[in-house]
Amino acid sequence: MVQFRTRNGLAALIGTVAVLGAAGTALAEDRDPAYAAARAAGQVGEQRDGYLGVVSGAPATVSAMVKDLNNRRRAIYTEKAAGKSTIEEYAFTTACRLILQTAPGEKYQGLDGSWKTRGAGAPERDPKCP
Repeated sequence: MVQFRTRNGLAALIGTVAVLGAAGTALAEDRDPAYAAARAAGQVGEQRDGYLGVVSGAPATVSAMVKDLNNRRRAIYTEKAAGKSTIEEYAFTTACRLILQTAPGEKYQGLDGSWKTRGAGAPERDPKCP
């Protein structure tokens, strides 16, 4: 569950969404063939906190790749959130967008924390998502 530290968390969240919409988040994994293969194989998925998660049964190489990519994501979130919101708020709003952008067959973290496979319809998203 995301807890906002600002007095007006909703305003910060909306502001962060505006920043995301305007600038986007250039995530390094978008260009990584190993990441694309792991995603297509259902070995990794988008978590509700803005970071990648390893689906059970994935090899150690996938875990190492996810750790590296999450470190890169955190660096991006830290840079983009500076002076606008907390890192956690920025990561959360990015998670909302990334889960929405999953393709059918890809994994994402559902509201109960379990791994879901995206179907033809919209994925489950946190009710706090903008």
